[in-house]
Amino acid sequence: MMKRNLLVIGLAALLGACGFQLRGTGDVEFALKELDVSARNAYGDTVKLVSEVLQNNGVRVHPGAAYRLVLSNEQENQRAASYTSSARTAEYELTMTLDYEIRGAQNLLLSSNQLEVQNFYAQDGNNLTGSDQEGAQLRSEMRRELVQQLVQRLQQVTPAQLDQLQQTAEARAKAEADALEAARQREAAQPQQSPVQLLTPGQ
Repeated sequence: MMKRNLLVIGLAALLGACGFQLRGTGDVEFALKELDVSARNAYGDTVKLVSEVLQNNGVRVHPGAAYRLVLSNEQENQRAASYTSSARTAEYELTMTLDYEIRGAQNLLLSSNQLEVQNFYAQDGNNLTGSDQEGAQLRSEMRRELVQQLVQRLQQVTPAQLDQLQQTAEARAKAEADALEAARQREAAQPQQSPVQLLTPGQ
């Protein structure tokens, strides 16, 4: 229980620290001034919240931006963390992960990473409705914490860094294309052997 209380206090502190950022009071500064934002779930809460945070803090979010932030995968896992004396689940551990990518021109992948948050909530067998509400609220708070982590990562990204990553990605893509073309030319230059005809007895 003490572990759970410490986690709740820690989460509350994080949410308190990031609340002003989510409200967009201008205290968050980004070197990037524009960014395209997309997600597998284009209408999900996470991508909406990310776009809101960026726009409220001076980043223009639009499809024509040179670089694109892609929320490629968001998952939630729940497992029993403790049990009551009757072997009924008393506490659940929730884990939420968010995979994201930054892509540039020609849709080349420039960088990718995964964010993760964990927390716990109690299951009251005598008040299932209240437990479900607590779980829903915790999920919302954890989603905001994921966005907070993402915001902190994006604050460290500069256009110069992305330009360098773009050049590296283009050079890698060109090298791979050249290698494929060279292999194709070597195969085309090899003499084509006629199929071997097997003679049957009596021929």
